[in-house]
Amino acid sequence: MARKKKNSNEEMSFLDHLEELRWHLIRSVLAIVIIGVVAYFFKELIFNKILFGPKDPNFVTYRAFCHLSQKLGLDDSFCITEIPFIVQSRTMAGQFSAAIWTSVWAGVIIGFPYVLFQLWKFISPGLYEKEKRNSKGFIFIASFLFFLGVLFGYYIIAPLSINFLGNYSVSDQVQNNIDLDSYISIVRSSVISCGVVFELPILVFFLTKIGLITPEGLRSYRKFAVVIVLILSAIITPPDIASQIVVSIPILILYEVSIYISGFVLKKEKKEEERLKQEKNLTKTDNE
Repeated sequence: MARKKKNSNEEMSFLDHLEELRWHLIRSVLAIVIIGVVAYFFKELIFNKILFGPKDPNFVTYRAFCHLSQKLGLDDSFCITEIPFIVQSRTMAGQFSAAIWTSVWAGVIIGFPYVLFQLWKFISPGLYEKEKRNSKGFIFIASFLFFLGVLFGYYIIAPLSINFLGNYSVSDQVQNNIDLDSYISIVRSSVISCGVVFELPILVFFLTKIGLITPEGLRSYRKFAVVIVLILSAIITPPDIASQIVVSIPILILYEVSIYISGFVLKKEKKEEERLKQEKNLTKTDNE
């Protein structure tokens, strides 16, 4: 459905679309910059409490795993007493650069709902009323899933990765002195990637709407999905079964939820088609 200009019945041209998209992008970038500036003034809190949190042996995730292993009667291998590496900055502007880019990424994460809102404002005028009704709650659900993924990445993926990589050694002759950018990259990639992965149900919803996937197709590829998830879990977690299971379960649950969503979308569309068909038959009967 073509867009309409405000206070006019004329359809927007391609250049008008580009101009409107430009302003939505400007607003999104401006919001990210403003949030990033505010985050910069809280850099000590962000670095000391948040970014370096998973480096502390008393981090909540390590304590939870230790308590769980003791409850299950396992050994103390899940009880972290030391993470033997130091974080260093080897360039003159290293810490300043890290503070700037961390503030920007904080703006991206915190401003994610507003960016989605701007995206929705650009897309929604081109949708039919039925499509708008079916997409109610899009911003809230997509934001909720994103932040849920961010929390999962921060409290599960990042601590497991930092603990494993920080303790890994090929020789006693090598000390782990981790560069600041490298450490931040591990935390950032864990958080952002999980936030994106948790958007899988939203992606499946829209792919089902346009007919690219079906629940039957998702079920038929389930066994391949399980293998892929287990491989990814083995790559991003320490080489033990328990850690891989902890990471795999939420992703597999998301996959199953996506199958249900795909089926729900098709079922709803089928009902809508039957309703329209009945209305058409009734109209035809009345005309006869």
